Amino acid sequence: MSMSSDVRTPDAPLTLDEAPPRTLGLADSLGLWANLGVSLLLPVAAVFVVLPGRPLGVTLAAIVVGAAIGSLLLGLVAAAGAREQVPGMVLLRGLLGRRTSWLPTAFNLVQCIGWATFEIVIIAEAASRVLDAPRWPFVLAAGVLATAMAIWPLAVVRVLARYAVWVALAAVAYLFVQVLAEPLPPLEGGGATSFWTAADVVIALPVSWLPLAADYTRHARSARSAGVGAGVGYGIATVAMFTLGVLALGAYGSAGFDVIDALLAVPLGALAVLVLVSVELDEAFANLYSTAVSAQNVVGRLDRRVLVVAVGGTATTLALSLDVAAYEPFLFLIGAVFVPLAGVLLVAYWLTPRGRWDTSDTAPARPLHLLPWAAGFIAYQLTLPTYFPGPGSGWTAWWSARQADLGIDPGNGWSASLVGLAVAVALTLPITLAGRRR
Repeated sequence: MSMSSDVRTPDAPLTLDEAPPRTLGLADSLGLWANLGVSLLLPVAAVFVVLPGRPLGVTLAAIVVGAAIGSLLLGLVAAAGAREQVPGMVLLRGLLGRRTSWLPTAFNLVQCIGWATFEIVIIAEAASRVLDAPRWPFVLAAGVLATAMAIWPLAVVRVLARYAVWVALAAVAYLFVQVLAEPLPPLEGGGATSFWTAADVVIALPVSWLPLAADYTRHARSARSAGVGAGVGYGIATVAMFTLGVLALGAYGSAGFDVIDALLAVPLGALAVLVLVSVELDEAFANLYSTAVSAQNVVGRLDRRVLVVAVGGTATTLALSLDVAAYEPFLFLIGAVFVPLAGVLLVAYWLTPRGRWDTSDTAPARPLHLLPWAAGFIAYQLTLPTYFPGPGSGWTAWWSARQADLGIDPGNGWSASLVGLAVAVALTLPITLAGRRR
């Protein structure tokens, strides 16, 4: 396909009243999701995956298992979005009804703006370290570029899928070669307390894209290409990036955010990190675009370009002024909201006869589905309460007290994601089957 034909290809619709163009094939989907998975956030989070004192193979196995579970969920939601040709929050109308779907929409708006802010901060922090310069100019540059990308999303997706992903993979491959050339001593430091708590961290990354997946896969040519592209593309990238972070920790003995410093210690590492910093813009762009599309579930006729500029300005301002490290627990808390919701959605959707999933403006309320969603969230918190330091520690303390009341060991080592998911699925099955019989 020539560049001129790419220019003529229609971009994403400006309002919900317009039908989405279906231009993304399997290669496009694989490239897009692989590119979204190549993120500095994953190696930075690798310290929470390391099982201290355990063989390296156990940590790597937890990464593979977590990526497989999270990516399978992502692929199933992506396929549903492609089949219904609607954005993620509109897809939830078929589960909860139009007005009731505004509740998860509100959570998703906070999540998307928060993650966009977080990505802008990571980009600026890494660039300022590489170039030994103040951070704020990079915050402004990243915010402006990500906002511009979100105005023309499908054009950006084509560039990411066809070109940027190969540049990113080359940088990652180079870093792997250099890190593997170093001796790898036993990993003594790490934040994981069990195999499943390590896998839980990995599961969280693909799951964070569940509310956003359909925003892009509604443009896929088929549900199969959308599901395979999202699940395989993001899954492979997740394994690669977490593994890179773990190996860098072992080779250079860094921890936490200093994984970036570890990668900078690689010969020509600064150049490779700069490449990854530029590629990181796609995560910020995706979150900004999805914020606008999610808002259209409430105000469907509002031009998404206006919404993109508004949310881009908001995220950039927050990145300049907000202590994102203190905000991070809220992001994980909201992520915990969407794990059980994904279980409810997937059971209800894939057991509903094709053509019966109502995403129209008149979709009736189905408040009964709020019950398994809430039960899954409660089970998640009882397994592993979201940790809030300082002033927000009351949330953690309250759930820890409920653990004690129920005799749940705080160090149980279970996967909170899988427990919350299992409870939500188990309670949704009878509700959905009863609805089918009626």
